[in-house]
Amino acid sequence: MSEIPDKADKSARPILIAANRTCVNIKPLGSGNYEYGSASGGLVTALNALKDSTKLLWYGNPGKNVPSADLEKVEEEIRAKGAVPVWIDAHLMDLYYNKFSNGVLWPILHYHTDAMNVDDRAWDAYQKVNRQFAQKIAEDVEDDDMVWIHDYHLMLVPQMLREEIGDKKKNIKIGFFLHTPFPSSYMFIRLPYAKTILEGLLNCDLIGFHTYDYVGHFLSSCSKILHMTTTPNGVQFVKDGVKKSVHVGAFPIGIDPEGLRKGMKSKEVIERIQEYRSSYYKNKKVIISVDRLDYIKGLPHKLHAFDMFLQQYPEEVGKVVLVQVAVPSREDVPEYNELKAQLNQLCGLINSKYASPGYTPVEFMYRSVDKNTLLSLYGMSDICLVTSIRDGMNLVSYEYIACHEQTHGQLVISEFAGAAHSLKGCITINPWDASNCIDGIKKALEMDPEQKEKNWKKMFKYVSKYTSAYWGQTFAEELARIGPGYSLPRNPELEPNVNAVNGHSPSMLDDDSEESAMGAM
Repeated sequence: MSEIPDKADKSARPILIAANRTCVNIKPLGSGNYEYGSASGGLVTALNALKDSTKLLWYGNPGKNVPSADLEKVEEEIRAKGAVPVWIDAHLMDLYYNKFSNGVLWPILHYHTDAMNVDDRAWDAYQKVNRQFAQKIAEDVEDDDMVWIHDYHLMLVPQMLREEIGDKKKNIKIGFFLHTPFPSSYMFIRLPYAKTILEGLLNCDLIGFHTYDYVGHFLSSCSKILHMTTTPNGVQFVKDGVKKSVHVGAFPIGIDPEGLRKGMKSKEVIERIQEYRSSYYKNKKVIISVDRLDYIKGLPHKLHAFDMFLQQYPEEVGKVVLVQVAVPSREDVPEYNELKAQLNQLCGLINSKYASPGYTPVEFMYRSVDKNTLLSLYGMSDICLVTSIRDGMNLVSYEYIACHEQTHGQLVISEFAGAAHSLKGCITINPWDASNCIDGIKKALEMDPEQKEKNWKKMFKYVSKYTSAYWGQTFAEELARIGPGYSLPRNPELEPNVNAVNGHSPSMLDDDSEESAMGAM
């Protein structure tokens, strides 16, 4: 992680950022020495844009424990790089992260209650870790500070931080952003800890979600579970005899389209695309799918629909290829290993039915891919197919659009992905309806060039305007605006450029966001 840029006012107080993982990686070198580097991931990249105008101090788990004798030294060295470690022992981490965050919250937030495994020990661990974060932040917070807390791992921190601060500090503004969907109140009420979690979040001044649908679900939960008064943009209630108001809004996250466009012009990417098109995929239509291996991505639904597509349109056999990149995820969780085995079986069945010399209908790539390989796969394909059964945003779709300035590839995307509501010009499908998926694929394959270009321009205009940098700046400015005490400097470079579709796009970050293939996946 680089030092704070000169453009930021180094005398100003930083925005305090809290997330499960910190923005600095630790590499032990032996003899009590350590090497530090910038962590990967879309959230780190998105928030880096704020550093041009604002200092950040990032609280998170480094992912590595160090000997107790080195703790003070390591914390001092990490703080110099703009981060504060929150140390969590391995057993507690397993309960808090694997058993509760990903074993309870992740499933219910994605409407997958069958995978939810409620365990009071895990809930206790979740509370303990959230308290650790709150205590660590409280050590540093000063009057008029802004604290921005991220994602479902830390939903209790807002309330616990208020408790830790008490009356010692004044005018502390707390923001929270959820990077997943928020489910309907009918679904969320099934969580035994729903009331406690909602109360924890309502200690914020500003709560942000990707879409207005998620905002509506959250407000409905506050109304039906907590019996609170809600407005279209907030929650009102009385606490300790004082009227409180929490602002709630939609802040759709984005990517760095300019960085991807530059990457597409690199010699290596251009040569790879030409190689793919002249050999492996010569005279073929290519459907690309890039997903983290997760049950929310609808991968079996996709393969089933593609099987039926080839069965319904036998003339397309030998001409259409599905390239599925499945990035490994949570390999120590049995459900994910079972999903991998299921996908291998489905791919084998499809290929056994339709393969011929020189033609493999489904190419299943279970591995991470480097940036240039990914850009090449995006660039050489004709269609991007997203079949998520529930997805907070899905920024793979944004990345794909940014990579098709010349060829205008088409996006076929599940209506249950947040991005489907933003990208006018995409072809929306219901992944639960195989016939609907087949129709979407066929429509994209047969679309005339003029309509392709028209659709692409609509989508690219949005992707170019609502970038990851714009997201970070907008949320921070809104949090600063609520009440007196904190003034966030504006960064003119982050103003959205609505003319980007005409070839002028702002220079933003080097990567993208949390659900993208470049970041967390």
